[in-house]
Amino acid sequence: MEAISRRAGLRGQLSGAGVLIGCVGCVIITASSVYTALKMGSLPWPTIFTSITALVLLRAVGRTSLNEANITQVVMSAGSMVAGGLAFTIPGIWMLGLTDEVGWGEMFAVALAGTLLGLVCTALIQRHFVEESDLEYPIGTAAAETLLASRAGASTGKKLFGSMALAGAWCVARDIAGLMPALVAQLPVPGVAFGIQMSPMRWAVGFLAGRRSIIYWAFGAVLGWFGIVALGSTLGLTDIATAQGIVSSLGMGLMMGSGAGVVIKDIVLPLFDRARSQGERPAGSGFISKLISRYDAGVLALMAAAAALVVCFALGLGPVVAVVVVLLAFVTAVMSAQSVGQSGIDPMEIFGLIVLLFVAACSEATQVQLFFVAGVIAVACGLAGDVMSDFKTGQIIGTSPRSMWFGQAIGAVLGTFVAVAVMIALVTAYGPDAFGTDALFVAAQANVVATMVSGIPSVPAFALGLIGGTVLYVAGIPSMTLGLGVYLPFYMSISTVLGAVMRWVYDRVCAARGMDVDDSSETGVVVASGVLGGESIIGVIIAFASVISGLSG
Repeated sequence: MEAISRRAGLRGQLSGAGVLIGCVGCVIITASSVYTALKMGSLPWPTIFTSITALVLLRAVGRTSLNEANITQVVMSAGSMVAGGLAFTIPGIWMLGLTDEVGWGEMFAVALAGTLLGLVCTALIQRHFVEESDLEYPIGTAAAETLLASRAGASTGKKLFGSMALAGAWCVARDIAGLMPALVAQLPVPGVAFGIQMSPMRWAVGFLAGRRSIIYWAFGAVLGWFGIVALGSTLGLTDIATAQGIVSSLGMGLMMGSGAGVVIKDIVLPLFDRARSQGERPAGSGFISKLISRYDAGVLALMAAAAALVVCFALGLGPVVAVVVVLLAFVTAVMSAQSVGQSGIDPMEIFGLIVLLFVAACSEATQVQLFFVAGVIAVACGLAGDVMSDFKTGQIIGTSPRSMWFGQAIGAVLGTFVAVAVMIALVTAYGPDAFGTDALFVAAQANVVATMVSGIPSVPAFALGLIGGTVLYVAGIPSMTLGLGVYLPFYMSISTVLGAVMRWVYDRVCAARGMDVDDSSETGVVVASGVLGGESIIGVIIAFASVISGLSG
């Protein structure tokens, strides 16, 4: 009877139409997510964006089930986590000039191993973290509210796709027609790249980011580039090159310290508090046996073994490191799920760095292999952490977790192929020199990984940032965004702040017109999400067109 009810649940919610729409959306969204992650240094948009898109497209073919829409958006969004895991780690190889040592085969092996481990970890921890814990999963809750609110009409879809079209047209006018420059309002400040990006996608990031985070982002940018680089060099305290090394090291330390703060504040301390107050054991010690049947356990064990074989042979890391990676993937997935549940933030590349440093200390892995380790863990943590928000959405609206897992598996496997293809297309179209702090694709997280592998410009500044980032996060200050402000080129930060200013003006105009706060906020989020998606999708299309024209030429 249980097997019959499971099959009925799958048929009722995991439909052919939903899977087909989800797979088409997965290809588009995974490709644009690679571009967004590399270009913006963040990946803020897939869940709510895909929730709205799935519901609108299903309605167009006569399907109105919110559960079906929920699973369709899981298929769409799962690939974006694979994209983020690769984009946040692998480009560091090109930044170090090791281009000949990684090809599509190695990149695919990284994505496949991370995907398999992420799916296994999701199955093991989903019930505990989503159904049994009191974690909020703010993004998943917001997506559920969006689905429920969007039930009333089709206006949301018009706003979403209309803004996507406008952003895409802007991108074509800028990058193909050459009707506008990429950077305006440039000023000759010593050592500081001052200017404003003509990028709706960058402005949308600032529009969507919380006001408090943007304030710290702006403070970090001013502190780093004007306080240390410009002022320091002007007063003769240091030369520009040295000051820039201090700033990059401090920024990396703050971002990595934020990851350490997540572990301490959001994982370790709550576990000890619960253990003291309720006599419970820490998460991960006693919940696995309640989640899966014997058959499921066998399938998951085979998937974990397959991932270990890929790490061992395809990536050449050997059996001991392969076992370590599999075990630590589960540990970091638990950390990731806890972090996303409490803060909505998943510093997946930080978890990759933790395992990378452990493997570096205990093995003779090469620099490129260390990137592979970080990539595998980042992909696994993305799938088992961020996707927990989707499962929270499903819990709120009553979607079958088993159906959602199958949807996640479909999207993640398809996303593995798409993400690798887009990464190869971008590096082929623009070359390895297009990735770096001052390059076309900033790839901030991958730059952090590259610096950790190759050597830190200023160890004291990094140590100060690491300690400061940890303390600040534990104290409730968003040291990740503070670190981004310090680390990223100033023109990127000021352009993001411009987006926040747009949000402030928008809110004031809506309030002056007497518009409902919730309605105006939802409209703003939908339009900004469409802008973010539109430019990133067109950016990928332009890259593919460049590759094709280069091959035909």
